[in-house]
Formats: sequence, structure tokens, C-alpha cells
Amino acid sequence: MQELADLKDVSGNRVETIAFEANNSTGTSVDGIGTSNINATIPAKFHGTSADDHEMRSMGRHQELNRNFHFISILGFACTLMSSWETTLTTITFGLLNGGPAGLVWGYVIVFAGMLTVFASVAEMASMAPTAAGWICVLGWQTAATSVAFLAGTIIQGLLVLIYPNYVFEPYQGTLLCIAVATFSILFNSYLAKKLPLVEGFVLFIHIFGLLAITITLWTLAPRNTAAMVFTEFDNGGGWTTTGVSFMVGLLTPVYALTGVDSAVHMSEETRDASIILPRAIIWSVVINGFAGLFMTITFCFTFGNAADILTSPTGFPFLQVFYNVTNSQVGTVLMASILIVNLTSCTISSIASASRQLWSFARDKGIPCSNFVAYVKPGWNIPLNAVLISLAFTVLLSLINIGSTVAFNAIAALAVAALTSSYQISLACLIAKRLRGDTLPARRWSLGRYGMCINCVALGFLFVVWFFSFWPESAVVTPVTMNWNIVMYGGVVTFATVYYILIGRHYYNGPVVLLKREL
Repeated sequence: MQELADLKDVSGNRVETIAFEANNSTGTSVDGIGTSNINATIPAKFHGTSADDHEMRSMGRHQELNRNFHFISILGFACTLMSSWETTLTTITFGLLNGGPAGLVWGYVIVFAGMLTVFASVAEMASMAPTAAGWICVLGWQTAATSVAFLAGTIIQGLLVLIYPNYVFEPYQGTLLCIAVATFSILFNSYLAKKLPLVEGFVLFIHIFGLLAITITLWTLAPRNTAAMVFTEFDNGGGWTTTGVSFMVGLLTPVYALTGVDSAVHMSEETRDASIILPRAIIWSVVINGFAGLFMTITFCFTFGNAADILTSPTGFPFLQVFYNVTNSQVGTVLMASILIVNLTSCTISSIASASRQLWSFARDKGIPCSNFVAYVKPGWNIPLNAVLISLAFTVLLSLINIGSTVAFNAIAALAVAALTSSYQISLACLIAKRLRGDTLPARRWSLGRYGMCINCVALGFLFVVWFFSFWPESAVVTPVTMNWNIVMYGGVVTFATVYYILIGRHYYNGPVVLLKREL
């Protein structure tokens, strides 16, 4: 992405023409204007705007996928994929154990502020070059899809424990449920791909009103913890040397909940007028999800009752125990939990869509083995079907970790956080380097203006801290079973990617800039 700034030196007139026409685009259809840059199997109604056409040409690419996402549908896509209030509830164990109620609340506030700077920077970069690819980002999104499917599946398992006390919580059954959720999600990313924008708009409604339904129930029926407890009581349940270290380790809960809004970027080639719609959708989804997650965090901390009791719940999820304690009803608990299952399943659908497009984009640039096979786009469907199926296979394989580890989700979620924050750091570091050298940045229709450098630097510093603590285990006492194996998986992929590039990839990889320079 950073090399795009050099294009003005290569052919200044060409870049200036692109910038002028993109910035003055009225969003008109490209029908009849450079249609040779669009796959002939794509119906006219799914063509992009003139700005989309110029941006694709500037990166040496042509339209291969249907542009069927507009502002509301891509906003729904990003919001439901983040599912911040849902994932805050489902991963609350980590933050409650390491940090306590005050750690959860203040940790969320800090992470929310930090993520605003991160995704403001991402939004600007998306406007510069609305496309995406890279080994670490591919790893992050493939892992994120698995982690959300895992949550949806094991919540179902937790409800079985609640309803049937004699039911034995077997890890392999959680793995099978995770695979079932992922397989269901594949249907929406293949046969029903054209209906995905409509589904995302509908689930956005459930996402917002589901939050109200659950929080109103908790505030109405639950006994209250004191404000002093919620805002001042920090816990060190992980047994770390200081409460401060415990607090930092517990940040995985809010970080996981607020990561992923860049998913919209990976759908850029399926979004109409992407260079302006994507930045707006990114910022709005961060704001909506950020405040929704904060509201849920505060609500939960005021209404969870006794922390020790809910952390040892046989369901495996403290929030399920809280729902049951508050409603004193299995039916009520199931209904409330069903909202989360529906939303997390939708999140899995969106995650697999984002992960598969990321994988497909990288394969198209010859960045991975078997690139031609992975980059295949099924004619008529106009979706990267092979990349979608590979994403399912990755989810199946990664979910097997659950069979051998009691803290499998922690490792998978931490791996997603480590990989995604790494990809953000690399992109931001390149952008900052360009700013420091005084290079001209690519034309963009959404900009941070004079505050860009400051925001980029704050974002990079914040991300490094988050990345560092994502490798830490849940508690100071570590065994092979409770170890956070995230570091091994992360290191393995980085090592493989480096060796592959040195030996093979550098001879074949053609990124967007290489293609553009060759064309010019």
C-alpha cells in the first residue's frame, strides 16, 4: 500500500488524472465507460462507479466480483462482524479474571479510544487503495472466523448443560458444533452469496434491538452491584505479580470485541463507490459497536452478582449463568442466549466472507502456493468459491485444538488478535514512514488531514502494546494444557511465509503496484 505513493514519480500525469476524476466522481455507472475492465459475466446492475473503475485500473486490476454492497449493507456487514456487545459477553471470563469489574470497564474505555485511532487510520488507507492482501492478515481473518464459530457452537453446548444437568460437556462435541456453524455459514457464502447484503441489513436490526432486549432485562430484574465495586474494584485472579500486569492481560476481552471492522475493506471489490463508502462504514461501525459494547460491559458489571459463582458456572459461560440467575427460567435464558447465537452465526458468515476474499485477493497476486486454484472465481456466481471452501477447511482444522486443550478458545482468539494487530502495525508503519519522508500520499476521498500523522503514531503505539500482551496466558501458572499456544502458531506462519517468499514467492508475486508500473 505504501508504494502507491511512488506512482506520482513514475507517471505524475497518470496519477493526477486518476485523483481528479476519482475525487470528482458523482457515482455514475461505468456502463459504457471502460467496461473492458469488468468481467463480462457480471450483470450491469453489479457494476461499480467511475471512481471504482479508476481505482481498480490504478492498482492494475479489473472487476471480477459483483458490487452488490451499498452503505447500509456494508455497515451492517461490519457491525454484525464486530458484534462487540455479543463478544464482550461471551469472552467476559478473561477480563473478569484478569482485571475484575473495574478492569473490564476502564480497559474497555482505553481500548475503545485506541481502536478509534487505529480504524480512523485504516479508513484513510482504505480510501487510498480499497483492496487487501497479506499472509498475516489472511491468518488473522481465517482464525477470527474459527473463533466466532467456536463461540456460537459452545454456547449451544452451554445451554445443553443448563437444561440437562446430566449432560457431560465433551470437548469434541463443541468442535462438531463449531464445524456445523461454519458449514451453515458456507451456504450464505456460496449458494446464497447474492442475498448476503440483505441478510446483513436484517441482522443489523437484531444486533441493535437484541442489545436493548438483554440490557433492559438485566437492569429490570437483576440485583445491583455497587458503583464503587464496578468502577474501583480490580482483581488479579490470574495470579500475576501485580494487578497492573493482570489488567493488561485481561485486555483481550475488549480488544477481541473491538477488532475486525476492517472486514469492510476486504469486501471492497464487492462494494459500490468503495473509496468513500468504506471509510464511512468503518467509522460508523466502530462508533456504533464501541458504545454498544461499553453499554453492555457496564450493564453486566452492575448485574452479574458474585464473580466467583459465575466464573465456575458448569455452562462454561458466566453470562449464561447470569441470565439464568436473573430470570430464574431456562426458557428465558434460552431466548436471551438465542439472540447471541443468531448474531454470532451471522458474524461467522461475515467473517468467512471477509477471510475468503482476503485469501482470494492474495492468491490473485500469486502470494501463496496453488494461487491459480485459490484465485478461481466461479463464472455466473462471481464469488471466489475455492477460497470460501478453503476457509471452511481451515476452520475445521483449527477447531480440533479444542479436543486437546481446555483453553482452546483463548489461544484461537489471541491468535486472531495477534495476527490482525500485526497487519495493522505493518500498514501503519509503512504509512508513517511515507509521511516522515514527505512523500506524496495516494489520492483519497476520505482523509485525516493535518491530524493524520499524530493519529497514526498513537494507533501504532497502542497496537504494539495490545499485540505484546496477546501472547500471554490466562494465568501465571502455566501447564502444557493451559499454555497460550498462540505464539507457536503465529511464529510458524510467519516463518513459513518468510521462507516461502525468499525461495519461491518473490519470483511470482505481483502486487498491485507492480502491475500498475508494468502497465504504465
